[in-house]
Amino acid sequence: MNKPIKKIVIVGGGTAGWMSAALLKKVMGVVVDIELIESEEIGRIGVGEATIPPIRHFNQALGINEADFLRETKASIKLAIKFENWRVQGEGYFHTFGGAGKNIGFCPFHHFWLRAKSLGDTSSLWDYDLNYLCAVANKFAPINSTDPALEMQYAYHFDASLYAAFLRKFSENLGVKRTEGLIEQVGIHPDTGCVENLTLKNGTLIQGDLFIDCSGMRGLLIQQKLGTGYEDWSHWLPCDRAIAVPSERLGQTLPYTRSIAHSAGWQWRIPLQHRNGNGIVYSSNYYSQDEATNILLNNLDSKALDDPNFISFKTGRCLKQWNKNVVAIGLSSGFLEPLESTSIHLIQSAIVRLVKLFPHMGIDEFNVAEYNKQSKLEIEQVRDFIILHYHVNERTDSQFWGDLRSMEIPESLKHKINLFKSTGKIFREQDDLFLESSWLQVMLGQGITPRDYHALANGPSNADLNDLLANMKKIKNSPLQHIPNHDEFLKQVCSR
Repeated sequence: MNKPIKKIVIVGGGTAGWMSAALLKKVMGVVVDIELIESEEIGRIGVGEATIPPIRHFNQALGINEADFLRETKASIKLAIKFENWRVQGEGYFHTFGGAGKNIGFCPFHHFWLRAKSLGDTSSLWDYDLNYLCAVANKFAPINSTDPALEMQYAYHFDASLYAAFLRKFSENLGVKRTEGLIEQVGIHPDTGCVENLTLKNGTLIQGDLFIDCSGMRGLLIQQKLGTGYEDWSHWLPCDRAIAVPSERLGQTLPYTRSIAHSAGWQWRIPLQHRNGNGIVYSSNYYSQDEATNILLNNLDSKALDDPNFISFKTGRCLKQWNKNVVAIGLSSGFLEPLESTSIHLIQSAIVRLVKLFPHMGIDEFNVAEYNKQSKLEIEQVRDFIILHYHVNERTDSQFWGDLRSMEIPESLKHKINLFKSTGKIFREQDDLFLESSWLQVMLGQGITPRDYHALANGPSNADLNDLLANMKKIKNSPLQHIPNHDEFLKQVCSR
């Protein structure tokens, strides 16, 4: 495996394949040749239509103009996710990409708010969150300000198939070679066990030095050929089915995703410029397919545009995301339900990680081990965040929610919950995708009320504390009168 990497072969197109091709060619095009193999005969899963803010860095690294991207992918802005019925039925909360208030010295803002609550203040934490205020007012425009209190992070909702087509055109213009065809045979080197070549159905032989498996849940190379193995997490995350269906666009394009909990799963609603993305994630141990389909179709906000698409999955991760000379990216590397819109980000981070750890004189075992170590930590941290939503609930209407409430959870998550419950403190783990503000919003939203707050929050007098909160609320509300309606913003940008 000490052979220098001169050619990368990507197996599979879709979002994972074309994101990989685009960034690798943009960054490493002078170092390696890239060929992507895909077949029009293979369908796409297409559930990953909502994203988180780092997608903007990915597009910027490629040099993609935001207006072109919004127009070509029929995208809308995403400021938050609204979780409905997760703690109890009939109640909701937001997980925004912003944060409440502004940290003061060594003390996070929410500790001052917690102290005010103990004194009888009735305000919500989200009253001090600009993303939330814009989301519920259905407004958006980028804010140019050096004041961190006015920072408004955002991501996108977009049509994943249109994004893949957009990146295909981008990649081919850079020099990525696309080959149409079905892979019939995978050649393995008898001594190293590495993938040597691929034979297509039409007899074409394709050779490569490094192979990227973007073949989806089939895991054509990483699992079917190399037998890498899989770590099953369904004892923590029992949902194993999804049904997706597009519907007609609504009159108003909301700048947030909706996640609506049902008795044994949850439903997503993703607003795009040309349609709505809808789906339900559920456990086949609690719902039949017909039951889940009826729940989804009876809870659409607009007329369905196609027949439902049925997807089976097993939550977990590939034991080695990089095995020999194969790197699994996308669904071939593992699956976490799209509750926090992390699917596309995990593709992005896997590609960036590969660039950072790209082999020079050949594949090195220590390089591979570091890649796998980082990949494992990242997906485990995301897993814990998703488990939090399910485990901390107060629903009594179904066995599903009761079973999740009583289950044993990972020690890493248990410690984080107990620390917050006792002290109100949250510490971000190294490289954790989710910031303290994300953990804060979900823990509060799911009903965890801290018993204490930081001692530094006792610094201001009661009157000064009231003034501090009132001024912060005023600062957060100040831009709203100048920000246009979300649809107006999209219309202005896409007409450029």
